[in-house]
Amino acid sequence: MKNTALTHIHESLGAKMVPFAGYNMPVSYEGVNIEHETVRNAVGVFDVSHMGEFFLKGENALALIQKVTSNDASKLVDGKAQYSCLPNKEGGIVDDLIVYKIADNHYMLVVNASNIDKDWNWISSLNDLGVEMTNASDAYSLLAIQGPKAAEAMQSLTSIDLANMPYYSFQIGEFAGLNNIIVSATGYTGSGGFEIYFKNEEAETIWNKIVEAGAAFGIKPIGLAARDTLRLEMGFCLYGNDINDTTSPLEAGLGWITKFDKEFTNSANLKAQKEAGVAKKLIGFEMIERGIPRHDYEIVDAEGNKIGIVTSGTQAPSLGKAIGMGYVKTEFATVDSEIYIAIRDKKIAAKVVKMPFYKK
Repeated sequence: MKNTALTHIHESLGAKMVPFAGYNMPVSYEGVNIEHETVRNAVGVFDVSHMGEFFLKGENALALIQKVTSNDASKLVDGKAQYSCLPNKEGGIVDDLIVYKIADNHYMLVVNASNIDKDWNWISSLNDLGVEMTNASDAYSLLAIQGPKAAEAMQSLTSIDLANMPYYSFQIGEFAGLNNIIVSATGYTGSGGFEIYFKNEEAETIWNKIVEAGAAFGIKPIGLAARDTLRLEMGFCLYGNDINDTTSPLEAGLGWITKFDKEFTNSANLKAQKEAGVAKKLIGFEMIERGIPRHDYEIVDAEGNKIGIVTSGTQAPSLGKAIGMGYVKTEFATVDSEIYIAIRDKKIAAKVVKMPFYKK
């Protein structure tokens, strides 16, 4: 089990620690609901140093990224980031990721913790272009500072104009008295904020400065449980739950990051799938009757026939109702369709709704 550079701090704060993606990670400190509402209303800080960072350099770096990712990275300018995915050759997804353009011929890819080795091996196997690749995952830490007060709370730590950073942009500069820190206006909560990338040896200094600067704004450490409820309220996919090696980006509602004006891994087959139409779709639903949907619960029709499977579900703290995501046969995917979740041998009524569930 790996530790992050901040594990000892989480333990000293009394965090409940759990194994996650091979790391010893804080799942909660005070409780998921309190932490969730802290991010929705003020500001919280997450240690997400388990995520992976790959650096790609060379004159063919963009060509390799274009080959392995579904989105069109040629649209990126310096200081912009892009959500994308790595399609496999069977129609599924190796991983979802964020591509950062640092400069011409220099990119950073941020991948999911559980897929670091898999992604590295996959991209390496397709790198017949001489691109210089560096897996810096074990050397870098990552903190997500999320919530409506994040910019105001962190502005004293940097000369970067945080309040006016466009979504999915980033700058490399001074932060907390240290240089060459990547400050990115990204995050997985839907409440705004920043993600800060830096070397492990700088982690404790940066954590302490963030906590100190955020104290007047009510900053609190936030665990992975609240990160999950926050992302689910936004309808954001979680790899391993809502997308995996067998789900296509088109089935997962990720057609917007699947650009067919270029060739990429399995693009011809995915284009054919788009033209033919998908047999199942990822939907969002809310419970009409009392019950909390959980991963792998069956979704059934009024007669009790299986029509799909729940991929994520929770009692949503900001909404006061139970919500979920799952795949259903396409004919049941229309908004307002009534579906049922099989919970303890009972059919519990739910309806398909448009995502995101949470609207500011």
